[in-house]
Amino acid sequence: QAQLVESGGGLVQPGGSLRLSCAASGSIFLISTMGWYRQAPGKERELVAVIARGGSTNYADSVKDRFTISRDNAKKLVYLQMNSLKPEDTAVYYCNVRTGPIDYWGQGTQVTVSS
Repeated sequence: QAQLVESGGGLVQPGGSLRLSCAASGSIFLISTMGWYRQAPGKERELVAVIARGGSTNYADSVKDRFTISRDNAKKLVYLQMNSLKPEDTAVYYCNVRTGPIDYWGQGTQVTVSS
């Protein structure tokens, strides 16, 4: 059974850091793009960062220079290093993995930035 398992969310003070991890397992093969999205209360889900199999990346303007996405193709892992966190980064963060026409989503992990 295909699944994505996320970890690393939590409560952090403004200016702090967190690292999110996502592991793909089961019948998930030939992964192309891996990425992170987030959804804040009352808002639509939005792209945070994506990384292609070859390593090229794309970031939302709001997180550029603060967040870094990386992946381990052999282990089917994707990471999101989040630095200089702001209260507006508070959201549920979702891992996304794309294999051809199929999108897989994780269950989401809560990130709360508050003093």
